[in-house]
Amino acid sequence: MTTENKTTPTIMIIFGGSGDLTCRKLIPALYNLYLDKWLNEKFSIICTGLDEMTNEDFIKHLQDGVDKFSRSGVSKPQEWAAFSKYIQYQKGDFTQAPFYDTIKNHIAEFEKNAGEDSDKIFYMAVNPQFFETIASNIGNAGLNNDSKKVRLVIEKPFGTNLESAKALNAALIKSFSECQLYRIDHYLGKETVQNILAFRFANALFEPIWNRNYIDHVQITVAESIGVEDRGGYYEHSGALRDMIQNHLMQLVCLIAMEPPVSFNADEVRNRKVDVLNSIRKIKKEEVHIYAVRGQYGEGWVEGEKVKGYRSEKAVAADSTTETFAALKLFVDNWRWTDVPFYIRSGKRMQESISVITIDFKPVPHQSFPEEAMENWQPNKLVLNIQPDMGIRLRFQAKRPGLQMHLAPVDMLFDYSNTYQSGSSPEGYETLLLDVMEGDATLFMRADQVEAAWEVVMPVLSNWQANPSVNFPNYAAGTNGPETAEALIAKDGNNWIIMPFEKK
Repeated sequence: MTTENKTTPTIMIIFGGSGDLTCRKLIPALYNLYLDKWLNEKFSIICTGLDEMTNEDFIKHLQDGVDKFSRSGVSKPQEWAAFSKYIQYQKGDFTQAPFYDTIKNHIAEFEKNAGEDSDKIFYMAVNPQFFETIASNIGNAGLNNDSKKVRLVIEKPFGTNLESAKALNAALIKSFSECQLYRIDHYLGKETVQNILAFRFANALFEPIWNRNYIDHVQITVAESIGVEDRGGYYEHSGALRDMIQNHLMQLVCLIAMEPPVSFNADEVRNRKVDVLNSIRKIKKEEVHIYAVRGQYGEGWVEGEKVKGYRSEKAVAADSTTETFAALKLFVDNWRWTDVPFYIRSGKRMQESISVITIDFKPVPHQSFPEEAMENWQPNKLVLNIQPDMGIRLRFQAKRPGLQMHLAPVDMLFDYSNTYQSGSSPEGYETLLLDVMEGDATLFMRADQVEAAWEVVMPVLSNWQANPSVNFPNYAAGTNGPETAEALIAKDGNNWIIMPFEKK
């Protein structure tokens, strides 16, 4: 697509524009969209911050971020010079009402030069405590008069529990309509995550068996080998359940379990996701120990290097009871999925960094082959690798070469990097930022979806808060989590499956 396809002039105001998210993610994403000719020539980025610096120094700071974090590598001087003309740094305090007069002037000047009204995107790359303040000030300044051309992007976390999520949604809706709110989860912008919809609904081969009659259970693992790094202060008030399970993994559950949408209309797709969340069996507080497991990493070895435990990380309490690992066993109580367990887990300082979904199919109803032929037989598996390698693996049985009948598992592989060699895949933020500019909310969460996801985890969160763990740390760094996580799935006769993606 070329710039002519994106016809509407757009101005983006980034609150927290001098922060880490802007440098590491937003500007590299916008720069790549520019290189790939997705941006309108009438485009402007206003980055706000409290730091005192010149526009030249700020742009150099952003270029350093692009050179370090962009998928396109080190920027070329001519291309960066052309892109950086779109960027302006504006010092100011976004908690103060007069600052929004300055923003209004920027917008007026941009639209005067563009010769027409523009789409206006307000991006809150700030601490969540400022979300309500910014939204209110935008509304009070009259910057939200055109509901079709003004959008507000909100970074996670969307609240810290169900009550705070409802309060945040109620506060935002005072200044913005729901159709203007883009709650961004970068996970939904990943190629393989989006491809789940294409895989399921564009192929007649899989959808007829995508149900409780053929699927034994579903596993979702999002593991990280890194620790909390410099986010100890944040993580102490979050933990794995809030930081990963409530949002990222719940979104993956929705994509796997949702019913076929009638169309790819944003609200139609999001309606089907909400249906899944509303169908998840609520965990009773007294049964949390049956369906949920938590853990915290201690010291250990990762990739041959000795690493410290969570309680020794910067800004973490020496007796912290914050979980760095969480696993849940969920059931989706509807006609398609009744009695099919969904095992989901996420943790830090695990053996490897990998995000993978495994669909484990039921065994065949009758084995016709002699016993000696079945020695290596396994149930069929479908594995969707999200990261670090993107691809899809289908495991089925075939006869091994030879004079006797011996079955063995073989794999069919779809490898993104080998199939699509024209260039690197876009980052999640590139996809999502372009969707915001084009007004496509399909991959963004609606208020009812956020609240429904919180309702799923609230019994577990409340139980864990009321009953702090007394056995932390309970897994060594560089392992696959606590033994209780193995027990969670083993009591059903299953085990956690990690099938490394082997490139051909």
